[in-house]
Amino acid sequence: MEKNWWQKTVVYQIYPRSFMDSNNDGVGDLQGIISKLDYLKELGIGAIWLSPVYQSPMDDNGYDISDYQAIADVFGTMEDMEQLLACAEQRGIKIVMDLVVNHTSDEHAWFVEARSSRDNKYRDYYIWRDEPNDLKSTFSGSAWEFDEKTGQYFLHIFSKRQPDLNWENPIVHREVYNMMNYWIDKGIGGFRMDVIDLIGKEIDQEITGNGPKLHEYLQEMNRATFGDKNLLTVGETWGATPEIAELYSNPERAELSMVFQFEHITDTYLDEGEKWDKKAFSVSLLKEVFAKWQALEKGWNSLFWNNHDLPRIVSNWGNDKKYRVESAKAFAILLHMMKGTPYIYQGEELGMTNFPFESIEQINDVESRNMRLERLSEGYSEDEIMDSIRRVGRDNARTPMQWSLDENAGFTEGKPWLSVNPNYLEINADLALKDEKSVFYTYKKLIELRRQHDWVVYGDFELLDSERDVFAYLRKYKGKKYLVVVNLSDEQNSFLTGFVSKELLIHNYEFMPELSRMNLLPWEAFVCEVE
Repeated sequence: MEKNWWQKTVVYQIYPRSFMDSNNDGVGDLQGIISKLDYLKELGIGAIWLSPVYQSPMDDNGYDISDYQAIADVFGTMEDMEQLLACAEQRGIKIVMDLVVNHTSDEHAWFVEARSSRDNKYRDYYIWRDEPNDLKSTFSGSAWEFDEKTGQYFLHIFSKRQPDLNWENPIVHREVYNMMNYWIDKGIGGFRMDVIDLIGKEIDQEITGNGPKLHEYLQEMNRATFGDKNLLTVGETWGATPEIAELYSNPERAELSMVFQFEHITDTYLDEGEKWDKKAFSVSLLKEVFAKWQALEKGWNSLFWNNHDLPRIVSNWGNDKKYRVESAKAFAILLHMMKGTPYIYQGEELGMTNFPFESIEQINDVESRNMRLERLSEGYSEDEIMDSIRRVGRDNARTPMQWSLDENAGFTEGKPWLSVNPNYLEINADLALKDEKSVFYTYKKLIELRRQHDWVVYGDFELLDSERDVFAYLRKYKGKKYLVVVNLSDEQNSFLTGFVSKELLIHNYEFMPELSRMNLLPWEAFVCEVE
């Protein structure tokens, strides 16, 4: 496997609206991020994935872009963006931009022109039909919206304010590649590619993800933009299998560095990928999924629990009450000792939790609001709907970062755009930095281990037989073995091994684990070299 900087680093995702507000308007901004770069340097991360900060009407909080080469006023200016790039570089941190090219905002100049008349030169930048087919929007309802002025329907896989670009038009390719090169020339460290598996869609065949021309487009993109540069490129690919992921990330194919696959998340959904009705958490299934993905031979893995679209892992699958610290550390140790590039979502390193939403008035997310309307029409009760939102709604991840004991957790002196979790008095960065036993320092240690030891990055993976709720595996590298054991349960569980411990590397309890010991404490996790 070719060695690249992004195989050894850890990436930290920032959701700008919620990270740090510098001007007290209640919304996070670029100067706020700059003010916290030393915190991120202390954590040890090597790159920031920056969710969109481009000009946008914010129908989907920035994933609806009206100008790719301008910064939204709410976040700052292009000068602020250039300052962020420079200040991050001074601290050895690269900035990975969010690339949203499946769709634009309906306020983008291209779409404004496209809908002005059927013969406008921008018309073919988007996808139009005289009659809609049965494609559904990810955000509920039909994926087609009727445009009265021109008498045709346009496609929107997401919000009706996010019309899909027509990737069958080669002029669209050139426009996108020019924009990408604009940002590459500014010195960014790469791109996270939003729903990139949708750009090859075949609409009339109702094929959306992994369409037949997808990889042709990505190889062309590679040649036209980042292919001759050492940048991190990660594609969001909800429908990827290991075989498909190797198509994206095999270096010989010259496409992307890696992809985000979601099988460990979607396997907890009920039938047909319905995220609002979850199955019970299954450690056995989790082991099966990770073992399959760790066997990737010709590509590279991403590793993550959280992002701006997912609930907090410590609430979703852990115990965010009695064992919040232990379970947060357990999930961190389990993930970061695997092969692949780990991603930390803001606040994950503090063990931040889901929000106790009580009513729809507290919800900003367009997906959650649309789901509510759809389910009310289907006979669901308000209580049932709110229960689903509390468990898996996207706003769980988007509440403001908890920095301190100050009002609004130190995020802003204004009124925050989304309510701060009331538990910020117990969970915040100031307290974490003062406590050497905090979740923060477990993440810091895991990042150090990856940077210091090649076995974490390149070692082989072997899943071990263990009790149902115990996840144990070996990493093997150059004749040495490293054992990772995690009890993903509120209960004690037995673990039997014939290994002899040589060196303990990390542990989420204070005592030394005995490998001959029969019982693991609730959420106990450790890593040691063995023979």
